[in-house]
Amino acid sequence: MSALGWYGVRCVFASGERDGDAATTYEERITIWQAASFEGAIALAEQEGAAYAAGALRRLGLVQAFALDAEPGHGAEVFAMLRRSTLDDGAYLDHFFDTGAELRGAGPTNAPDQPARS
Repeated sequence: MSALGWYGVRCVFASGERDGDAATTYEERITIWQAASFEGAIALAEQEGAAYAAGALRRLGLVQAFALDAEPGHGAEVFAMLRRSTLDDGAYLDHFFDTGAELRGAGPTNAPDQPARS
């Protein structure tokens, strides 16, 4: 049996069903898992994701894993993804990360219809 390693796994969820032109709230979660392989970590994350969604969210099928270089600790990198793009830096950030539709913050104070705050 392989030694266990640590993995960050990213899954994407959506709230409810699409309703015409109404905006859908999407959630990206990164969880960490100790497993013997990428496949094992993904299986654990998918199982947990199904319980997390529990009828209130839709799992969108995107699951990406990242092998941590060391055991997680203070300041440890738990996920990284490389992407090639011809966009300049500002356009890249605007297109992929800062579209203006993000709901920033965490917990019940950030209701789905609340505007993003910096």
